[in-house]
Amino acid sequence: MCTVPVFQHICRESYSDPAAVYDALKRRGMDVVTVTDHDSIDAAEALRHHPDFFLSEEVTCRTSRGTELHVGVYDISERDHFEIQRRRDDLPALFAYLGERELLFAINHAFSALTGARAEADFDEFAERFPAVEILNGQILAVANGHAESFATRHRKIGLAGSDSHTLVALGQTYTQVQGARDCREFLNGLRQGRTAAIGESGNYGKLLCAVLEISCGMMAERPWTRWMAPLLAGVPLVVVAIVLRELAFAQHWGRSTSRLVGVVETAG
Repeated sequence: MCTVPVFQHICRESYSDPAAVYDALKRRGMDVVTVTDHDSIDAAEALRHHPDFFLSEEVTCRTSRGTELHVGVYDISERDHFEIQRRRDDLPALFAYLGERELLFAINHAFSALTGARAEADFDEFAERFPAVEILNGQILAVANGHAESFATRHRKIGLAGSDSHTLVALGQTYTQVQGARDCREFLNGLRQGRTAAIGESGNYGKLLCAVLEISCGMMAERPWTRWMAPLLAGVPLVVVAIVLRELAFAQHWGRSTSRLVGVVETAG
């Protein structure tokens, strides 16, 4: 379910059928496919029989400071899912488990306001504890992706990319490439070795607006009684403008702050 107040009880984050997601990605040229649902592995049942599919997850975590994070964890088992969910509000325990299982994980959309406030200590933790950083997200603004890429380069992190598309339209337009990988095993080995290239486009106002409208239509199709909300869709363009402005301000603030902090450390050294 979505995390927006009120709507969290009636609206999903996505209404895309897993099989339709897989088929769309294959038509658009993907050699291997993964799905990173929020705190869920429900897509596995429909897709596990495909030899070019591996299971992943986007984990909602909370630090001891109360900061919310989205952490991408790749190539997991069902048992991993349950153990990760048990530890998601205890980051040291989660990091210990991921290290023990040798699972690749990344901080997602670090320079986006999507998960709320940040603190300088959060970025210190990203630099110290995360082996990978999502540097190209297909729903996040280019300025936020640019700062994420700069952060990853400064701290020598593996750079990953993904569509983060909650609808079928933008699937496969943003992705991670491992040159020469012929199957899931070779692709995953390439990820862990950092032999990655982030390919595709960032998000923008139009993509976000289309996603919100499509998800709203999905909600009304699944729950017909919500159709009384249809007139409210007229206000969605203005809401999306506000979201974009907030994203721009957030990315610029933390982009400047993290660059300045690194400069101070390097000068002092």
